[in-house]
Amino acid sequence: MSIRKLISLTLALLLALGIPALAAADEAAPVRIASLKGPTSMGLVKLMNANENGEAAQTYEFTLSGTANEIVPLLTRGELDIAMVPCNLASVLYNNTQGRIRVMAVNTLGVLYVLESGEEIQSAADLAGKTVYSTGKGTTPEFALNYILAQNGLDPEKDLTVEFKSEAAEVLAALTSNAAGIGVLPQPYVTAALAQNEKLRVALSFTEEWDRVSEDSRLITGVAVVRAAFAEENPAAVATFLEEYAASIEYVNANVGEAAQWIADLGIVAKAPIAEKALPACNIVYIDGEAMKAAVSGYLAVLYDQDPEAVGGALPDEAFYYIP
Repeated sequence: MSIRKLISLTLALLLALGIPALAAADEAAPVRIASLKGPTSMGLVKLMNANENGEAAQTYEFTLSGTANEIVPLLTRGELDIAMVPCNLASVLYNNTQGRIRVMAVNTLGVLYVLESGEEIQSAADLAGKTVYSTGKGTTPEFALNYILAQNGLDPEKDLTVEFKSEAAEVLAALTSNAAGIGVLPQPYVTAALAQNEKLRVALSFTEEWDRVSEDSRLITGVAVVRAAFAEENPAAVATFLEEYAASIEYVNANVGEAAQWIADLGIVAKAPIAEKALPACNIVYIDGEAMKAAVSGYLAVLYDQDPEAVGGALPDEAFYYIP
């Protein structure tokens, strides 16, 4: 029996016996959590399901948003306690709020892949002289692509042509119309694209390419952040969340079919079969503590070297990392 159900039964018994229950009824406010519709939310779905069924160790209030722009003002105004956001956005928020945000865990590694119609691209070096379609001008896809290219001896400005599109659908359309085209897409769009166009194949994984050329960093898509004030005032609630979150991610990775249906039901991915195929390639992880700090700091350093504004103008200091 869950803690919440036990509390409810106890309150009902006290009321039936006519015993005052004011102290017991003063339950803690729910932990307010927001996440983006995409890979950074996938690891949450087991916990969201447990919360819906009254089986979580504490009460949560979940919000799924389409863009980070919907989450940022709520977080900075104190209307959220925890959020799943892009890694570099966590650094930007830390700098812009004078340290009122902490990063607690990495939840998603790289979700970007190179697609082509053919077998020509076998390594990042093979992108020389090619036209590559991608989304994310001035954001993670561009920074990650530039880093991988540079580490393979390619200048993204001179050695190939990168055409940026406003959304993933435009990249897919470009690949469909140009048989020689090469595209950079994130999961789960990659899985959807492969289902729509059987001629496409995954040529490269950005995560694997990054790991090949870097010993000091990891390619990171998403992290879990917490308001510093909330963490200081509610350390037990934060610890409980992290424990349940880690268990949720472990469950999702071990039970892909069940998790895929939850993902579809929540509107994170339109169809469960797509979610089921995409999940193993979404690199959903749980990394906290010193390992989290090493991974995040190394990744942010790579972005800072390309464009300091990508991380908010400065690399965050030690206080950025929440390590209980």
